[in-house]
Amino acid sequence: MALETVRIGLVSISDRASAGVYEDKGLPALRDWLARAVRNPLACEERLIADDAPTISATLRALVDESRCDLVLTTGGTGPAPRDVTPEATLAVADREMPGFGEQMRQISLRFVPTAILSRQVGVIRGHALILNLPGQPKAIAETLQGLPDLAPPVPGIFAAVPYCIDLIGGPYIETDPALCKAFRPKSAQRAPSGAA
Repeated sequence: MALETVRIGLVSISDRASAGVYEDKGLPALRDWLARAVRNPLACEERLIADDAPTISATLRALVDESRCDLVLTTGGTGPAPRDVTPEATLAVADREMPGFGEQMRQISLRFVPTAILSRQVGVIRGHALILNLPGQPKAIAETLQGLPDLAPPVPGIFAAVPYCIDLIGGPYIETDPALCKAFRPKSAQRAPSGAA
């Protein structure tokens, strides 16, 4: 069976990058990791916007309601500074909150820096889409999505749970490259890998 196309919204949130003060690194980092980790064809919609709550909320609503994205990943704007409003703007468009995603992101980051407890990333569902706030730095984006497989015991990344979550909310069946990120599903929810006889 051919793999379904996955529609993914990628949103980098930064006052200075959106104003052209410096080059955005969030969108390329997200695009690169997804291209390596996901086996499905990807249709990505990218947005580079300022740290402005109404703009963030409007962007998320448009990506889910109009562009019909199955997954939306944001990067940036999740700290405690006054201009960091991504979590509030994300919660404002949510039908339901998925707190486990934020909890696991902070657990991964705490392996590196004690200031990870200042991060306020959230995960939410809007309609048939999953929206996740990721850290702002490319290295942290990859670690959060992929996890820390070389540690003992290994620390799973959040993307391992994304395909099954999207199954449960009515989205496409996502296959990942297990060498980079092994998606976890209960046996009853697993399909034969694409291309399998």
